[in-house]
Amino acid sequence: HRLFVYLINERKLDREVIEVFVHEKLLYESREFSKNGREYNSAVFVGVDEHGTARHCHKKALGTRRFCMNAEGSNSAYSFNWTGDSEKVYVFEAPIDLMSYICLHFENWKEHSYVALCGLSEYAMLKILETHPNLTTVILCLDNDHAGIAASERMSDRLQRLGYKDVSYDRSELKDWNEDLCATKE
Repeated sequence: HRLFVYLINERKLDREVIEVFVHEKLLYESREFSKNGREYNSAVFVGVDEHGTARHCHKKALGTRRFCMNAEGSNSAYSFNWTGDSEKVYVFEAPIDLMSYICLHFENWKEHSYVALCGLSEYAMLKILETHPNLTTVILCLDNDHAGIAASERMSDRLQRLGYKDVSYDRSELKDWNEDLCATKE
């Protein structure tokens, strides 16, 4: 319940998008206790490998508590992702930005592939390209800030050296895709 309340009310994500990821077991709510016994809840974004096996968990605190982290033992090459059948893959810094982008570009979204790096490391992008050879068009959708722009340029150079010719950018108007989504809903 808290997961839906947070993602819909605070992050302005569409219920239908959330339900798809929950149904596919790529998103769930965890309830844990800190060392001092305080309960806290997190959204857990699950990354799966090419066989559908969970290999990565990214936790984002629900509510006012501010933290996000990758669960211990997570393999960053398999962070939160969705794979479709088209040749396009969209690359994001964070799972919530990935889902925000889908909400903003809803039509036929399931046809395409998406990956959240859970930071600015390119491991997950390179792994999804390696395991899905049909992906030939890479759209870098990193944050519209100094770090995101610099990482996009670095990744674009790396991809071109690896032989990818169709690499482009799609930048949010504001700092990130969730800020854009929230602005459209106000």
